[in-house]
Amino acid sequence: MYDTEVAVVGGGAAGLSLAHRLCGPPAGARCPEVTVLDAPPGPLRPPERTWCYWEGPDGEYDDVLAASWDRLRVHGADGAALTGRPAPLRYKMMRSAAFEKLVGERLAATPTAHRLAAVVDDVRTLPGGGAEVRGTTAAGAPVRIRARWVFDSRPLPALPPARTTLLQHFHGWFVRTERPEFDPATADLMDFRTPQPDHGLSFGYVLPLGPREALVEYTEFSAAPLDEAAYHRALRHYLTEVRPLGPYRITASEQGVIPMTDARFPRRAGPGVFRIGAAGGATRPSTGYTFAAVQRQTRAVAAALHQGRTPAPPPPHSARSRLMDAVLLRALDTGRVDGAGFFTGLFRGVPMERLLRFLDGGTRLREDLSIGLRTPVLPMLRTVAELPGLRRRPPVRPARTAATAREPVPPTAPAPHRNGPSDDDPPE
Repeated sequence: MYDTEVAVVGGGAAGLSLAHRLCGPPAGARCPEVTVLDAPPGPLRPPERTWCYWEGPDGEYDDVLAASWDRLRVHGADGAALTGRPAPLRYKMMRSAAFEKLVGERLAATPTAHRLAAVVDDVRTLPGGGAEVRGTTAAGAPVRIRARWVFDSRPLPALPPARTTLLQHFHGWFVRTERPEFDPATADLMDFRTPQPDHGLSFGYVLPLGPREALVEYTEFSAAPLDEAAYHRALRHYLTEVRPLGPYRITASEQGVIPMTDARFPRRAGPGVFRIGAAGGATRPSTGYTFAAVQRQTRAVAAALHQGRTPAPPPPHSARSRLMDAVLLRALDTGRVDGAGFFTGLFRGVPMERLLRFLDGGTRLREDLSIGLRTPVLPMLRTVAELPGLRRRPPVRPARTAATAREPVPPTAPAPHRNGPSDDDPPE
Protein backbone atom coordinates (compact mmCIF):
# COMPACT_ATOMS: atom_id res chain seq x y z
CA MET A 1 0.00 0.00 0.00
CA TYR A 2 2.88 2.38 0.76
CA ASP A 3 5.94 3.37 -1.26
CA THR A 4 7.88 4.08 1.95
CA GLU A 5 7.20 3.84 5.65
CA VAL A 6 8.39 7.37 6.45
CA ALA A 7 8.44 10.43 4.18
CA VAL A 8 10.39 13.45 5.41
CA VAL A 9 9.47 16.67 3.62
CA GLY A 10 12.22 19.28 3.70
CA GLY A 11 15.99 18.93 3.87
CA GLY A 12 16.70 21.57 6.50
CA ALA A 13 17.80 21.08 10.10
CA ALA A 14 14.63 19.29 11.24
CA GLY A 15 14.18 17.02 8.24
CA LEU A 16 17.82 15.96 8.07
CA SER A 17 18.05 15.51 11.85
CA LEU A 18 15.11 13.12 11.76
CA ALA A 19 16.50 11.19 8.78
CA HIS A 20 19.91 11.00 10.49
CA ARG A 21 18.38 9.44 13.61
CA LEU A 22 16.12 7.05 11.73
CA CYS A 23 19.10 5.70 9.80
CA GLY A 24 21.14 5.14 12.95
CA PRO A 25 18.88 3.05 15.19
CA PRO A 26 20.12 1.71 18.53
CA ALA A 27 21.28 -1.89 18.66
CA GLY A 28 18.42 -4.30 18.12
CA ALA A 29 16.00 -1.65 16.80
CA ARG A 30 14.55 -1.76 13.32
CA CYS A 31 15.47 0.83 10.69
CA PRO A 32 12.34 1.97 8.83
CA GLU A 33 12.32 2.73 5.13
CA VAL A 34 12.80 6.50 4.80
CA THR A 35 12.40 8.85 1.85
CA VAL A 36 13.64 12.44 2.18
CA LEU A 37 12.16 14.96 -0.26
CA ASP A 38 13.90 18.30 -0.50
CA ALA A 39 13.97 21.08 -3.06
CA PRO A 40 16.21 20.67 -6.11
CA PRO A 41 19.09 23.12 -6.62
CA GLY A 42 17.66 26.53 -7.43
CA PRO A 43 15.78 29.41 -5.80
CA LEU A 44 13.76 27.18 -3.45
CA ARG A 45 16.83 25.58 -1.89
CA PRO A 46 18.38 27.89 0.71
CA PRO A 47 22.08 28.74 0.46
CA GLU A 48 24.43 27.66 3.21
CA ARG A 49 23.37 28.82 6.66
CA THR A 50 24.54 28.70 10.26
CA TRP A 51 23.03 26.94 13.27
CA CYS A 52 24.07 27.64 16.85
CA TYR A 53 23.16 25.98 20.14
CA TRP A 54 24.71 25.06 23.48
CA GLU A 55 25.31 21.71 25.10
CA GLY A 56 28.02 19.83 26.95
CA PRO A 57 31.26 18.55 25.41
CA ASP A 58 31.36 15.45 23.24
CA GLY A 59 28.13 16.22 21.39
CA GLU A 60 27.04 13.97 18.54
CA TYR A 61 27.84 16.64 15.93
CA ASP A 62 31.11 17.94 17.38
CA ASP A 63 33.13 16.53 14.48
CA VAL A 64 31.40 18.86 12.00
CA LEU A 65 31.31 22.08 14.06
CA ALA A 66 32.71 25.26 12.55
CA ALA A 67 33.67 26.55 16.01
CA SER A 68 32.73 26.43 19.67
CA TRP A 69 33.35 28.66 22.69
CA ASP A 70 33.66 28.05 26.42
CA ARG A 71 33.54 31.75 27.30
CA LEU A 72 30.62 34.09 26.56
CA ARG A 73 30.32 37.86 26.89
CA VAL A 74 27.48 40.37 27.10
CA HIS A 75 27.94 44.15 26.98
CA GLY A 76 25.33 46.31 28.68
CA ALA A 77 24.15 49.57 27.17
CA ASP A 78 26.41 51.32 29.70
CA GLY A 79 29.45 49.55 28.20
CA ALA A 80 30.04 47.22 31.13
CA ALA A 81 31.21 43.78 29.97
CA LEU A 82 29.88 40.62 31.62
CA THR A 83 32.03 37.59 30.83
CA GLY A 84 31.48 34.07 32.07
CA ARG A 85 32.10 30.40 31.46
CA PRO A 86 28.92 28.29 31.24
CA ALA A 87 30.82 25.05 32.00
CA PRO A 88 30.09 22.29 31.35
CA LEU A 89 28.14 23.83 28.46
CA ARG A 90 29.77 25.14 25.30
CA TYR A 91 28.28 27.47 22.69
CA LYS A 92 28.53 25.69 19.33
CA MET A 93 28.29 26.81 15.71
CA MET A 94 27.62 24.51 12.77
CA ARG A 95 27.46 25.30 9.05
CA SER A 96 24.62 23.64 7.19
CA ALA A 97 26.87 22.27 4.42
CA ALA A 98 28.87 20.21 6.93
CA PHE A 99 25.69 18.86 8.51
CA GLU A 100 24.17 18.02 5.13
CA LYS A 101 27.34 16.14 4.18
CA LEU A 102 27.27 14.17 7.44
CA VAL A 103 23.63 13.16 7.00
CA GLY A 104 24.03 12.56 3.26
CA GLU A 105 26.81 10.04 3.92
CA ARG A 106 24.65 8.17 6.41
CA LEU A 107 21.67 8.13 4.03
CA ALA A 108 23.86 6.86 1.18
CA ALA A 109 25.15 4.03 3.38
CA THR A 110 21.65 2.95 4.47
CA PRO A 111 19.89 0.60 2.00
CA THR A 112 16.44 1.57 3.31
CA ALA A 113 17.03 5.33 2.90
CA HIS A 114 16.27 7.30 -0.25
CA ARG A 115 16.59 10.96 -1.21
CA LEU A 116 14.50 12.66 -3.87
CA ALA A 117 14.90 16.22 -5.19
CA ALA A 118 11.41 17.60 -5.73
CA VAL A 119 9.27 20.60 -4.90
CA VAL A 120 6.46 19.35 -2.64
CA ASP A 121 3.14 20.99 -3.46
CA ASP A 122 0.74 19.07 -1.25
CA VAL A 123 0.43 16.39 1.43
CA ARG A 124 -2.92 14.56 1.38
CA THR A 125 -4.33 12.14 3.93
CA LEU A 126 -5.21 8.73 2.48
CA PRO A 127 -8.59 7.16 3.30
CA GLY A 128 -7.06 3.94 4.62
CA GLY A 129 -4.38 5.64 6.71
CA GLY A 130 -1.10 7.33 5.91
CA ALA A 131 -0.67 10.16 3.43
CA GLU A 132 0.45 10.93 -0.10
CA VAL A 133 3.14 13.51 -0.81
CA ARG A 134 2.68 15.23 -4.17
CA GLY A 135 5.34 17.29 -5.90
CA THR A 136 7.32 17.99 -9.04
CA THR A 137 10.93 17.27 -9.98
CA ALA A 138 13.23 19.90 -11.49
CA ALA A 139 12.47 18.37 -14.92
CA GLY A 140 8.73 18.86 -14.39
CA ALA A 141 7.89 15.21 -13.74
CA PRO A 142 5.14 14.59 -11.18
CA VAL A 143 6.02 12.88 -7.89
CA ARG A 144 3.61 10.78 -5.83
CA ILE A 145 4.94 9.12 -2.67
CA ARG A 146 2.61 7.20 -0.36
CA ALA A 147 3.86 6.84 3.20
CA ARG A 148 2.59 5.47 6.49
CA TRP A 149 4.00 8.51 8.28
CA VAL A 150 4.83 11.96 6.88
CA PHE A 151 6.93 14.54 8.73
CA ASP A 152 6.62 17.98 7.16
CA SER A 153 9.18 20.69 8.03
CA ARG A 154 8.15 23.22 5.38
CA PRO A 155 7.45 26.75 6.67
CA LEU A 156 3.79 27.43 7.36
CA PRO A 157 2.00 29.64 4.80
CA ALA A 158 0.80 31.86 7.68
CA LEU A 159 1.49 32.07 11.37
CA PRO A 160 -1.26 30.86 13.74
CA PRO A 161 -3.19 33.50 15.74
CA ALA A 162 -1.24 34.96 18.65
CA ARG A 163 -1.53 37.55 21.40
CA THR A 164 1.94 38.90 20.61
CA THR A 165 4.19 38.55 17.58
CA LEU A 166 7.53 40.30 17.31
CA LEU A 167 10.21 39.76 14.70
CA GLN A 168 13.82 38.92 15.34
CA HIS A 169 15.56 40.24 12.23
CA PHE A 170 19.23 40.54 11.50
CA HIS A 171 21.93 41.06 8.93
CA GLY A 172 25.41 39.60 9.33
CA TRP A 173 28.81 39.83 7.69
CA PHE A 174 31.56 37.26 7.73
CA VAL A 175 34.64 39.47 8.00
CA ARG A 176 38.37 38.89 7.61
CA THR A 177 40.72 41.44 9.16
CA GLU A 178 44.31 42.31 8.26
CA ARG A 179 45.56 41.87 11.82
CA PRO A 180 44.32 39.87 14.83
CA GLU A 181 41.14 41.50 16.19
CA PHE A 182 39.19 38.68 17.86
CA ASP A 183 39.59 36.36 20.82
CA PRO A 184 38.77 32.91 19.37
CA ALA A 185 37.80 31.62 22.85
CA THR A 186 35.10 34.26 23.51
CA ALA A 187 31.77 34.74 21.74
CA ASP A 188 29.79 37.96 22.17
CA LEU A 189 26.16 36.89 22.53
CA MET A 190 24.65 40.34 23.02
CA ASP A 191 26.30 43.74 22.77
CA PHE A 192 23.74 46.38 23.72
CA ARG A 193 26.03 49.31 23.01
CA THR A 194 24.20 49.64 19.68
CA PRO A 195 21.71 52.51 19.35
CA GLN A 196 18.43 51.18 20.72
CA PRO A 197 15.27 51.52 18.59
CA ASP A 198 12.22 53.37 19.93
CA HIS A 199 10.35 50.07 20.14
CA GLY A 200 12.06 46.76 20.97
CA LEU A 201 15.80 46.23 21.30
CA SER A 202 18.97 45.82 19.25
CA PHE A 203 22.38 44.25 19.81
CA GLY A 204 25.57 43.16 18.14
CA TYR A 205 26.48 39.47 17.92
CA VAL A 206 30.06 38.36 17.25
CA LEU A 207 31.25 34.78 16.73
CA PRO A 208 35.03 34.61 16.20
CA LEU A 209 36.23 31.88 13.85
CA GLY A 210 39.87 32.77 14.45
CA PRO A 211 41.99 35.78 15.41
CA ARG A 212 41.25 37.43 12.04
CA GLU A 213 37.82 36.01 11.15
CA ALA A 214 34.36 36.36 12.64
CA LEU A 215 30.65 36.43 11.94
CA VAL A 216 29.37 39.86 12.99
CA GLU A 217 25.63 40.49 13.08
CA TYR A 218 23.31 43.36 13.84
CA THR A 219 20.03 42.08 15.35
CA GLU A 220 16.75 43.71 16.36
CA PHE A 221 13.64 42.48 18.14
CA SER A 222 10.90 44.75 16.82
CA ALA A 223 7.69 44.95 14.81
CA ALA A 224 9.17 45.10 11.31
CA PRO A 225 12.47 44.39 9.54
CA LEU A 226 14.73 47.09 8.13
CA ASP A 227 15.77 47.56 4.54
CA GLU A 228 19.19 46.32 3.52
CA ALA A 229 20.74 49.79 3.50
CA ALA A 230 19.70 50.32 7.13
CA TYR A 231 21.32 47.02 8.17
CA HIS A 232 24.51 48.02 6.39
CA ARG A 233 24.55 51.39 8.18
CA ALA A 234 24.03 49.65 11.51
CA LEU A 235 26.87 47.18 10.87
CA ARG A 236 29.25 49.90 9.69
CA HIS A 237 28.43 51.93 12.79
CA TYR A 238 29.04 48.91 15.00
CA LEU A 239 32.40 48.12 13.40
CA THR A 240 33.63 51.73 13.46
CA GLU A 241 32.08 53.30 16.58
CA VAL A 242 31.09 50.49 18.96
CA ARG A 243 33.62 47.71 18.29
CA PRO A 244 36.17 49.35 15.99
CA LEU A 245 38.09 47.07 13.66
CA GLY A 246 41.11 47.83 11.55
CA PRO A 247 40.95 47.17 7.82
CA TYR A 248 38.68 44.26 6.97
CA ARG A 249 36.87 42.75 4.04
CA ILE A 250 33.48 41.07 3.88
CA THR A 251 33.71 37.48 2.64
CA ALA A 252 30.02 36.57 2.93
CA SER A 253 26.74 37.89 4.29
CA GLU A 254 23.47 36.57 5.68
CA GLN A 255 20.09 38.03 6.52
CA GLY A 256 16.96 36.62 8.09
CA VAL A 257 13.74 37.15 10.00
CA ILE A 258 12.40 34.88 12.76
CA PRO A 259 8.90 35.27 14.22
CA MET A 260 8.89 35.47 18.02
CA THR A 261 5.31 34.59 18.87
CA ASP A 262 3.13 33.01 21.54
CA ALA A 263 1.04 31.33 18.84
CA ARG A 264 0.09 27.68 19.27
CA PHE A 265 1.63 25.48 16.58
CA PRO A 266 -0.37 22.30 15.88
CA ARG A 267 2.05 19.43 15.45
CA ARG A 268 -0.47 17.07 13.82
CA ALA A 269 -1.80 17.91 10.35
CA GLY A 270 -3.58 14.60 9.77
CA PRO A 271 -3.83 11.04 11.13
CA GLY A 272 -0.38 10.19 9.76
CA VAL A 273 1.03 13.68 9.10
CA PHE A 274 3.12 15.62 11.62
CA ARG A 275 4.90 18.98 11.54
CA ILE A 276 8.44 19.24 12.84
CA GLY A 277 10.99 22.01 13.21
CA ALA A 278 9.87 25.62 13.28
CA ALA A 279 6.58 24.58 11.63
CA GLY A 280 5.98 22.36 14.65
CA GLY A 281 6.77 25.08 17.20
CA ALA A 282 10.44 24.25 17.79
CA THR A 283 11.60 27.90 17.75
CA ARG A 284 11.89 29.24 21.30
CA PRO A 285 9.65 32.35 21.27
CA SER A 286 11.80 34.46 23.60
CA THR A 287 15.16 33.80 21.90
CA GLY A 288 14.64 32.54 18.34
CA TYR A 289 16.87 29.49 18.91
CA THR A 290 15.60 26.32 17.24
CA PHE A 291 18.34 23.73 16.70
CA ALA A 292 18.45 22.23 20.21
CA ALA A 293 14.66 21.82 20.34
CA VAL A 294 14.75 20.19 16.90
CA GLN A 295 17.19 17.60 18.28
CA ARG A 296 14.91 16.80 21.23
CA GLN A 297 11.89 16.60 18.96
CA THR A 298 13.46 14.36 16.32
CA ARG A 299 15.13 12.15 18.94
CA ALA A 300 11.70 11.40 20.46
CA VAL A 301 10.11 10.75 17.05
CA ALA A 302 12.90 8.40 15.99
CA ALA A 303 12.74 6.49 19.28
CA ALA A 304 8.98 5.96 18.82
CA LEU A 305 9.43 4.68 15.27
CA HIS A 306 12.27 2.36 16.26
CA GLN A 307 10.04 0.92 19.00
CA GLY A 308 6.97 0.60 16.77
CA ARG A 309 4.95 3.28 18.58
CA THR A 310 2.91 6.15 17.10
CA PRO A 311 5.59 8.78 16.36
CA ALA A 312 3.74 11.94 17.42
CA PRO A 313 6.29 14.72 18.07
CA PRO A 314 6.25 15.89 21.70
CA PRO A 315 5.87 19.59 22.57
CA PRO A 316 9.28 21.19 21.86
CA HIS A 317 8.92 23.47 24.89
CA SER A 318 7.14 22.97 28.20
CA ALA A 319 3.91 24.77 29.05
CA ARG A 320 5.78 26.70 31.75
CA SER A 321 8.43 27.85 29.26
CA ARG A 322 5.77 28.94 26.78
CA LEU A 323 3.94 30.93 29.47
CA MET A 324 7.13 32.71 30.53
CA ASP A 325 7.90 33.49 26.89
CA ALA A 326 4.39 34.89 26.35
CA VAL A 327 4.85 37.20 29.33
CA LEU A 328 8.23 38.44 28.11
CA LEU A 329 7.05 39.04 24.54
CA ARG A 330 4.04 41.03 25.77
CA ALA A 331 6.17 43.04 28.22
CA LEU A 332 8.64 43.89 25.43
CA ASP A 333 5.91 44.72 22.94
CA THR A 334 4.11 47.08 25.33
CA GLY A 335 7.37 48.75 26.38
CA ARG A 336 6.83 47.86 30.04
CA VAL A 337 10.36 46.51 30.24
CA ASP A 338 13.52 47.81 28.64
CA GLY A 339 14.81 44.96 26.51
CA ALA A 340 18.51 45.76 26.79
CA GLY A 341 18.25 46.22 30.54
CA PHE A 342 16.17 43.06 30.93
CA PHE A 343 18.68 40.73 29.28
CA THR A 344 21.70 42.49 30.80
CA GLY A 345 20.15 42.08 34.25
CA LEU A 346 19.67 38.36 33.69
CA PHE A 347 23.28 37.83 32.65
CA ARG A 348 24.50 40.00 35.53
CA GLY A 349 22.43 38.29 38.22
CA VAL A 350 22.22 34.63 37.17
CA PRO A 351 25.12 32.17 36.81
CA MET A 352 25.70 31.71 33.10
CA GLU A 353 25.31 27.94 33.04
CA ARG A 354 21.97 28.18 34.83
CA LEU A 355 20.79 30.98 32.57
CA LEU A 356 21.57 29.00 29.41
CA ARG A 357 19.70 26.01 30.82
CA PHE A 358 16.79 28.35 31.58
CA LEU A 359 16.79 29.74 28.03
CA ASP A 360 16.62 26.17 26.75
CA GLY A 361 13.87 25.10 29.14
CA GLY A 362 16.14 22.91 31.24
CA THR A 363 15.65 24.46 34.70
CA ARG A 364 13.41 23.34 37.56
CA LEU A 365 10.52 25.40 38.93
CA ARG A 366 12.56 26.59 41.91
CA GLU A 367 15.30 27.84 39.57
CA ASP A 368 12.72 29.56 37.34
CA LEU A 369 11.28 31.43 40.31
CA SER A 370 14.76 32.49 41.42
CA ILE A 371 15.54 33.79 37.93
CA GLY A 372 12.18 35.56 37.78
CA LEU A 373 13.18 37.64 40.81
CA ARG A 374 16.05 39.04 38.69
CA THR A 375 13.53 40.60 36.27
CA PRO A 376 11.38 43.76 36.68
CA VAL A 377 8.83 42.02 38.92
CA LEU A 378 5.94 44.50 38.92
CA PRO A 379 5.77 45.01 35.11
CA MET A 380 6.02 41.26 34.61
CA LEU A 381 3.26 40.54 37.14
CA ARG A 382 1.04 43.11 35.47
CA THR A 383 1.60 41.34 32.18
CA VAL A 384 0.81 37.93 33.72
CA ALA A 385 -2.53 39.30 34.93
CA GLU A 386 -3.29 40.80 31.52
CA LEU A 387 -2.62 37.73 29.35
CA PRO A 388 -5.83 35.74 30.03
CA GLY A 389 -7.97 38.61 28.72
CA LEU A 390 -6.09 39.08 25.45
CA ARG A 391 -7.48 37.63 22.21
CA ARG A 392 -5.31 35.70 19.81
CA ARG A 393 -5.35 37.39 16.42
CA PRO A 394 -3.85 36.43 13.06
CA PRO A 395 -0.61 38.36 12.54
CA VAL A 396 -0.46 40.73 9.61
CA ARG A 397 3.10 39.71 8.71
CA PRO A 398 4.04 36.74 6.55
CA ALA A 399 5.24 33.63 8.35
CA ARG A 400 7.56 32.40 5.62
CA THR A 401 10.92 33.40 6.99
CA ALA A 402 14.41 32.10 7.35
CA ALA A 403 16.28 31.46 10.55
CA THR A 404 19.31 32.91 12.17
CA ALA A 405 22.94 32.32 12.71
CA ARG A 406 21.69 31.30 16.06
CA GLU A 407 19.65 29.09 13.77
CA PRO A 408 18.78 28.85 10.02
CA VAL A 409 18.65 31.64 7.39
CA PRO A 410 19.15 32.43 3.75
CA PRO A 411 20.58 35.81 2.82
CA THR A 412 19.02 38.27 0.48
CA ALA A 413 22.36 39.34 -0.93
CA PRO A 414 25.11 36.81 -0.43
CA ALA A 415 28.73 37.76 -0.83
CA PRO A 416 30.67 34.72 -1.95
CA HIS A 417 27.92 32.43 -0.57
CA ARG A 418 24.83 33.00 1.35
CA ASN A 419 21.27 31.39 9.32
CA GLY A 420 18.10 29.47 12.42
CA PRO A 421 14.67 28.30 10.48
CA SER A 422 14.63 25.93 8.71
CA ASP A 423 12.73 24.95 9.02
CA ASP A 424 14.06 26.03 9.40
CA ASP A 425 15.32 25.99 10.86
CA PRO A 426 14.72 28.51 12.83
CA PRO A 427 18.39 29.66 14.65
CA GLU A 428 17.66 28.78 13.97
